[in-house]
Amino acid sequence: MKFQNIGIISKPNAETARKTLQSLCEFLKNKNCQIILDESTPDAINNCNFEKASRQEIGKLCDLVIVVGGDGTILNAVRSLAHAHVPLVGINVGRLGFLADISPEELEASLDDILNGSYREEQRFLLDMEVVRDNKVIFEGSAFNDVVVHIRDVARMIEFETRINDEFVNHQRADGIVVSTPTGSTAYALSAGGPILHATLDAITLVPISPHTLSSRPLVINADSQIKILICNTKDGIAQATCDGHLSTDVHVGDHIKVKRKADKITLLHPKQHNYFEILRRKLHWSEHN
Repeated sequence: MKFQNIGIISKPNAETARKTLQSLCEFLKNKNCQIILDESTPDAINNCNFEKASRQEIGKLCDLVIVVGGDGTILNAVRSLAHAHVPLVGINVGRLGFLADISPEELEASLDDILNGSYREEQRFLLDMEVVRDNKVIFEGSAFNDVVVHIRDVARMIEFETRINDEFVNHQRADGIVVSTPTGSTAYALSAGGPILHATLDAITLVPISPHTLSSRPLVINADSQIKILICNTKDGIAQATCDGHLSTDVHVGDHIKVKRKADKITLLHPKQHNYFEILRRKLHWSEHN
């Protein structure tokens, strides 16, 4: 087999993925490979008594990681393993499944092909975000989908200034802004009215959230660009900067949120028959007839 050391990561509430996770373990038990489970996997689900290890150890020891869960589980796994350059495969027990694209019913057939080297490989990038206050970095985070600047508690607009490569772009009032990778273009950025970018494009989108002026439109820029967002006014609310809807910090007037492409990329493996546009049609209900 092409892969000899395989890590398994499941969604935090692994009970909802119990059946699929146990089927996966039974399938891999008879393969000539070393299996390592994420240390958070409940012992009750580890029916094959596989070794358990931390994410850091999985990144060092494994040459493939299988993620059982939904897109949220994939996002979590990517953020923790991007530095390790280990490829990921997703088995979808969630809802949408843009990233985790193997169904439990196709588990054995799809994984047999992948483990024997028959797959499609896709390189995707992440974003690095840092918040700078009084010339000091007070917060850092990474995002596979998006970095979002938004009001935390109150339905009020914030005022912010955007610069790209230190060139002034605009000063606007809005509920916030989404800085998105192509991967994240089908997530919050899409809901905010942004374009769908093919997952392999070398681009970043900036999508304002409910802007005050209708002429404020989404902007697509080169992925090598350096983005800086200056918080000018938050009125009575408290603004936040958030990575993938998970890691967040409060931001104040005068803070700079800096976003750039992360040096480390992630590799996703798909079944040979993987078709990006078929996934869009199915998940977004395109071409359906009443």
